[in-house]
Amino acid sequence: MKKTDKQSTLEGEALPKPIFRSYKPTDEALNELLLEPATPGDVTSEVEEQLESAKSKIVIDQLDVTSLAPRKPDWDLKRDVAKKLAKLERQTQRAIAELIRERLKERSQTENLADLVNTGVQDQT
Repeated sequence: MKKTDKQSTLEGEALPKPIFRSYKPTDEALNELLLEPATPGDVTSEVEEQLESAKSKIVIDQLDVTSLAPRKPDWDLKRDVAKKLAKLERQTQRAIAELIRERLKERSQTENLADLVNTGVQDQT
């Protein structure tokens, strides 16, 4: 007879053994795979230590207030806005430079006009 693939894999490999943590098997042969129930640890000493530490009063002079609060509470706002501010700063500098150029052009034109008027007055006399 020809063996199927499923039968050949079952014979070649051992099946995993189950581990029973909370299930109590009814078959006596499976009782040996049953894990023993876990015993809770002793936490009374830890609780007593915490209660003792809670009873002691902390002197405010010993407590450093600056270590509790952040130094700069708006650091995340500055981080988020920094790129936008840099862009606006560049635009502001360009606008200021353009205004200065316009004023210089106006002054140079008015000075030239004033020079022309002055020379024209001098020529008539």
